[in-house]
Amino acid sequence: MSGRPIHAELLSGSDLYRTVVQEKMAGARESVWIATANVKAMMMEQRPEPGSDAGAARGRFAPVLTLFRTLARRGVELRLLHAELPSRPFRAAFDRSRTLVRGGLQLKICPRVHFKCVRVDGAWVYLGSANLTGAGLGAKHPDARNFELGLVTEDFDTVDRVTALFESVWSGAECGRCRLRSVCPDPIGPALPRPRKPEGIRLGRARRLRRR
Repeated sequence: MSGRPIHAELLSGSDLYRTVVQEKMAGARESVWIATANVKAMMMEQRPEPGSDAGAARGRFAPVLTLFRTLARRGVELRLLHAELPSRPFRAAFDRSRTLVRGGLQLKICPRVHFKCVRVDGAWVYLGSANLTGAGLGAKHPDARNFELGLVTEDFDTVDRVTALFESVWSGAECGRCRLRSVCPDPIGPALPRPRKPEGIRLGRARRLRRR
């Protein structure tokens, strides 16, 4: 398969936080889909509400779930696909929000998820190394955060392929024949039989012809 050029921007460090979280996630109108290996109650700077005192809001920080609650109340679909159990502070903050508990934020766990993405409104996507943590996509100090890199793009084919993978895992299409079902806390649907190996010659074994 031959490659093709796409228009994308490479971001690192605090630029990831500003672009992915403060601009794109916070400005979502329809949907935010996030895939991450680790989930923590990462902090983000609060933006002043329209008509409020901008100076009073500046410098205040809150868990990202505060943003999720605001988005959910605006009718934005929120999906969070993760590999490990979220941190205790994240779970505690989630449990305190009726909006999120009642379906405002949908969560699904899959031990095989290691790709990191943020898909916004089905038209823009971040792909990179950063998890949904303070040291990854959060507002941590530049001297304390992880060294991360990521690409952001509106390329249709790239967004479509990310959507397809996310939806395949989210819907349980990968669960039936997954070999990690025994360690998965929430597999979707029944296990499916593994395809039989085709019968035939086994490589590495000597064969002798029978003499008549």
